[in-house]
Amino acid sequence: MNINLNTERLNIKPISILNIEDVYKLQSLEETAKFNTSGIPKNINETKITVENWIVENAKEDTKRFTFSVELIDENEFIGLIGINLGKEHYKNAEVWFQYDYKFWNKGYATESLRKIIDFGFENLKLHRIEAGCAIENIGSISVLEKVGMLREAHTRKLLPLKSGWSDNYGYAILSTDERK
Repeated sequence: MNINLNTERLNIKPISILNIEDVYKLQSLEETAKFNTSGIPKNINETKITVENWIVENAKEDTKRFTFSVELIDENEFIGLIGINLGKEHYKNAEVWFQYDYKFWNKGYATESLRKIIDFGFENLKLHRIEAGCAIENIGSISVLEKVGMLREAHTRKLLPLKSGWSDNYGYAILSTDERK
């Protein structure tokens, strides 16, 4: 996959072997791990395996999961991850997810990159529906999802296995026919 998605401030490109250390650092942060269902990696080798799997998946001609690194264009600095995972082809749906280093929270980067991924999903992948979920305590992600025009459709009890215990989940979605913000 050679898909580079750029915004005014961000370069969103397929994850690469060069990102292993960045991803390890990102996923080792307590702030990031708080709402990450996979938790903190045991060591860098665990992250290496994860990133290598993402690279293999991205390289498939008929990939169902796209994983991107997000970098600041001006500083050429890794700030996080964003992905879109396709559902069953017949349903033309997908789920988006993202993780950012807390030092880059509240600067609009997650919103900017999510808008770009949603555009990619509807325009390039011809999807009908894009979904996302987040822990009900994850105020930052809730804000990002709502800023891009996603609507809260569900409250699922004790769905997410977090470090703090089982968390309820909010389900969000946007349709190709909905207004994007």
